Amino acid sequence: MFNIVLVEPRIAGNVGTIGRMCYNLGFKLHLVGPHFLDFSSKKIMHAGLDYWDKLEPIFWDNAKHFLENNDISKMKFASTKSNNAYFNASFSIGDFIVFGSESFGLPQPEIKAILDDKNTFLIPMKSYGRSLNLAQSVAFLSGEALRQNYSNFTLE
Repeated sequence: MFNIVLVEPRIAGNVGTIGRMCYNLGFKLHLVGPHFLDFSSKKIMHAGLDYWDKLEPIFWDNAKHFLENNDISKMKFASTKSNNAYFNASFSIGDFIVFGSESFGLPQPEIKAILDDKNTFLIPMKSYGRSLNLAQSVAFLSGEALRQNYSNFTLE
């Protein structure tokens, strides 16, 4: 269906919650390093419930490794620096929806080099807000991708 990509995630609860959502929607979860979390930790397991062991996330050593092995033209990047609202994005089955770390966003040089107005999207917020929780942001964009492609979604 879709690929959710977390680049250098730092909060175990977010990763567990996102993993739970991915498992239940049939999305594939990619975790791009360097890795700062123990992916067998109780915090991830608590948020991911018993789904985490079934999820089979794909681990990438770093952004360069991830980008070299996947179709960049199928990538959509969530960024607070974009001018495009996520609901104006066109999502297709197989897309990679990429999110930066909770602390730093997408600072990796390899990713920054490919960001442009056509592949970056934001969740509109009031000017006094800095950002949303990573798991909430993933849910926003995943929900829109699923809405646009619901006819291809199966409940099996």
